[in-house]
Amino acid sequence: MHLYATTNARLLTPPLALSLSLSSFLHFLCRRKAERGAMSIQLADSSSIVRLSIGGKKFSTTVDTLSQREPDSMLAAMFSGRHVVCRDPDTGYVFVDRDGKHFRHILNWLRDGVIPTLSDSDYSQLLREAEYYQLLGLMDGIHSLVSKKREEDKDELDSELTRTDIIKCIQSEKVRFRGVNLAGLDLSKLDLSYVDFSYACLKNVFFSRANLQCAKFRDVDAEGSIFHNATLRECEFTGANLHGALLAGANLQSANLQDACLSDCSFCGADLRSAHLQTADLTNANLEGANLEGANLKGAKLSNANLRGANLQRAYLRHVDLRETVGWM
Repeated sequence: MHLYATTNARLLTPPLALSLSLSSFLHFLCRRKAERGAMSIQLADSSSIVRLSIGGKKFSTTVDTLSQREPDSMLAAMFSGRHVVCRDPDTGYVFVDRDGKHFRHILNWLRDGVIPTLSDSDYSQLLREAEYYQLLGLMDGIHSLVSKKREEDKDELDSELTRTDIIKCIQSEKVRFRGVNLAGLDLSKLDLSYVDFSYACLKNVFFSRANLQCAKFRDVDAEGSIFHNATLRECEFTGANLHGALLAGANLQSANLQDACLSDCSFCGADLRSAHLQTADLTNANLEGANLEGANLKGAKLSNANLRGANLQRAYLRHVDLRETVGWM
């Protein structure tokens, strides 16, 4: 009797169990459908079409194109499958908040490895976009092309010395280029540690990957110069004009940038630990991902500066209004 009652009880429960299972299953399908929209790009294979809206301009390409030539770039990381990329549920476009003017050149570089022929101002803009997307190969290509172009036009640069002259000079122990006009020279990858450039004209000079440790740049005019991945530890830039300079990835640990004009500079990913930035003008500067741990920013102007992902631990921020910055929470 007991077994029969148990059996009957079991016979009565399936409709209720089925109802609960069906409800749970429908809920699972709805949730899965919603997740699939957000995850579809994450799961895309290498040949998948990717639709991008760069500042409102529409582009279509493939995961292969975005990842093969520059595998360590931000674009490759976005569509590597390791990250969920949000897209417009109606159009399928992924929005990137950048100016789309030069993005076609970036795609052509990723497809064919070709750098376009542009004006100097357009090269400067393209270089900033390449820096944002972390396209190191494109950045090096632009540096080489512009450097070659400037070598061909060196008579128009009014530089007092050539790269060869500089290399000969740095053979000696103490090198000074105080007040010398070196505008437009390619000084990349040279060992220029301890060199004194104070009061020199260094406009548009290429210092990429140069060793400039303990060099002096007091009151120099280095507007638009390129210090990408340069070693600038303990350098002195007091009162220097570095407006629009590119210092992405540079090592500026313990550097003295007090009273320097750093407006529109890019310090993306730079090492600024213990740097002296008192009363420096960092208006519109890009400090995204920069390490400012222990830096002295007393009285610095940070209006519209980008601090997304920046490390400000133990930084001295007296008389600094972080509400004027972008990306600081």
